[in-house]
Amino acid sequence: MAMKGRFHYYEGYSMKEVTFPERVMYELGIKILFVSNAAGGMNPAFKIGDLMVITDHINFFPEHPLRGKNFPTGPRFPDMHQAYDAELIKLASKIAKEKKIRLVYGVYTGVQGPTFETPAEYRMYRTLGGDTVGMSTVPEVIVANHCGIRVFGISIVTDLGGFDVPVEVSHEEVQEAANRAQPIMTGLIREMVNRLD
Repeated sequence: MAMKGRFHYYEGYSMKEVTFPERVMYELGIKILFVSNAAGGMNPAFKIGDLMVITDHINFFPEHPLRGKNFPTGPRFPDMHQAYDAELIKLASKIAKEKKIRLVYGVYTGVQGPTFETPAEYRMYRTLGGDTVGMSTVPEVIVANHCGIRVFGISIVTDLGGFDVPVEVSHEEVQEAANRAQPIMTGLIREMVNRLD
């Protein structure tokens, strides 16, 4: 199953609507979710166009996708210690090394949006342990984990923020950077799929 885009919380959808596709995936018997996003980079080692493998996340959304009656797909309090599957990360790293693809690794910070971050917000998220920040992904990953679906997540670093020199960013520039990096990311994920048992 492949989705063209996603529902964003900032567009006015509820968390139940944002994560409905993952519930459908579960019912269809899907075992692995590949999730991607465009994100602002806060790690000074990152460059625009980098592919960041998500190793963990920080949830800053004001509503939790599991709030309310518990779905029978998982426990009331699901474990999130390995929200992003270590074996899938290992496979991606192996392929990237073979194909000489630059990968960086880090923590994705999920926020409501729809504004880009202020310099102070970038610095705060970085201080709290984030490497990138974006307006999606976290709710879907939480629900996928609740359903027992393994997750591989990747961010395209489309802009940089929180450094000494302020950098203005526009939606068009973010899309441009994402479009340039997308073929590399797509190739990596396609090869991962080919090698999965």
